[in-house]
Amino acid sequence: MSFLQGLTALDLAAVGPAARASRILADYGMRVIKVAPVTGSGVDAVEPVYHAYGGGRGMQRIRIDLKSAAGREVLFRLARSADALIESYRPGVASRLGVGYEQLKAHNPRLIYCSTTGYGQQGPYSQWAGHDIDYLAVGGFLACSGRDAEGRPAIPGATVADSAGGGMHAAMAIMAALVGRSKTGTGTHLDVSVVDGVLNLMSLYLDQYLATGEETGPGSALLTGKFACYGVYTASDGKHLAVGAIEGKFFRNLCKLLGIEQYAAAQYEPSRQEEIRRAMQQQFATRTRDEWTEQLAGKDTCVAPVLTIAEVAADPHLRSQRAFMTANHPQHGKFEQLSPNLAGAERNQPTFTLPPAGQLDTDQVLAGAGFSGDEIRQLRDGGSVQ
Repeated sequence: MSFLQGLTALDLAAVGPAARASRILADYGMRVIKVAPVTGSGVDAVEPVYHAYGGGRGMQRIRIDLKSAAGREVLFRLARSADALIESYRPGVASRLGVGYEQLKAHNPRLIYCSTTGYGQQGPYSQWAGHDIDYLAVGGFLACSGRDAEGRPAIPGATVADSAGGGMHAAMAIMAALVGRSKTGTGTHLDVSVVDGVLNLMSLYLDQYLATGEETGPGSALLTGKFACYGVYTASDGKHLAVGAIEGKFFRNLCKLLGIEQYAAAQYEPSRQEEIRRAMQQQFATRTRDEWTEQLAGKDTCVAPVLTIAEVAADPHLRSQRAFMTANHPQHGKFEQLSPNLAGAERNQPTFTLPPAGQLDTDQVLAGAGFSGDEIRQLRDGGSVQ
């Protein structure tokens, strides 16, 4: 699906929320040019593994020395014909390099300039370094999560902050800004804070506290395990089932099929939750996970199997949804990867040929921006681009 075809974004980040955002934009048809530092520039850049973020499918790559005047001029010329730019420097760094919003705006007033940071452009934490787990900590996510064997907040099994808190919010903000630009004719500076995105994920509990003063933690609310109808249970084979029977009709159906109908009316009686939980666990322990899935999942009980990553990759429903596609890599051969997530749109994607490690599209990108052959050679000889 190419809703964003004809639009161009410059991505100055290799990993994290910004890279997640550019992956989404590229999947919707936007031309994404990944701008990396030149090798040997002293910049501590992380290169993602060949299969991460789709392996750079559908993207172009160029290396520019933004510490040099000639390198900055290259970025300025690329930005003149770009629609968006995404960066993930700490606040103030891009401006000190001479590639901040105000500097780029002078070359293209229509540019959507998206800054992605952990804690935002201002505030006491704005200069803190961080990663996914730090943003989840500050945003309240970890405090409301389950506990490990030592009673500490458990490490989440996904990069929730980078993906849902940062990357998705950045992509959505860029798309909204593009719509706004179609009305005003001017661009804008987007300040995407990953922690702000985590706050949005935690809105149920934060809004509850702000309105009532009631604080939520593990086991203190419906969605954090207070009631037996919402939790994880172990089957006879040691595998697990997720139960989310919140509504009364679903819980009644579940109790009937488990053979514990006497508990259906006590679903939300606080004093009986441990009793109900023990009874449910005893019943789940009598059969395997897949046997219970076969009996319960399609019977309006809100029960689903807890799948491993390998099981997810082989799941027949996900296969029917074309959630996976084939990629071809010059060094690693053919393998599968996640398909673009296009909100239920057609996913009959062709096989993508991924670029080999280190491949650059410098000449093509610069020529497309109007650089002559002589200019490109001079930039290469001077070390401003690679």
